[in-house]
Amino acid sequence: MTKPSYTAFAGDQRIAGGEAESMVRRVKAALDGGETRPLLIFEDDTGLQIDFDFEGTPGEVVDKLARHPRLIARGDAAAEDDKPRGPGRPKLGVVSREVSLLPRHWDWLSSQPGGMSGALRRLIDEARKRDAAPQRAKQARDAVSRFLWTMAGNRPGFEDASRALYRGDLEGMRVRMASWPEDIRAHVDQMLSVDEA
Repeated sequence: MTKPSYTAFAGDQRIAGGEAESMVRRVKAALDGGETRPLLIFEDDTGLQIDFDFEGTPGEVVDKLARHPRLIARGDAAAEDDKPRGPGRPKLGVVSREVSLLPRHWDWLSSQPGGMSGALRRLIDEARKRDAAPQRAKQARDAVSRFLWTMAGNRPGFEDASRALYRGDLEGMRVRMASWPEDIRAHVDQMLSVDEA
């Protein structure tokens, strides 16, 4: 599985991108070099703005990644309490939640090989494979929308560009973004590469 990537902007200029460690090292170097423009960092596949702590030495900044809640939640950093486990069942990351089904659904699930949980996991995995391309395209558009809201929400043509994005008119969106800074437009194109593949 590919590790999540992040992109940092100082003002309207992209100054770093990539996996968390390499990105924070480059941002820290820019800050230590005198960068004063407002800094915004985005999670590339979601468009969410993520905060990192840049206080301390470059090594200390990198060490803090192991305790970053978002990176831990995404599996991009190990939780501090993760210790080597002894013999026994491995930690699978299973989460228990309540599921409400009709009796006929429970009957069908209980008759499946591997038990109810196994049958549900197989059904979900099959649906994820079947719906993968449209789902990735929707996620990419939603991520671009979040990114644009933050980086371009007050720019001319923002609303029309957003409408074009959700209509699937990517060329129309690009026309409306033509006067925007190059790094913002290039990042949108990079984020949408999943949608157009």
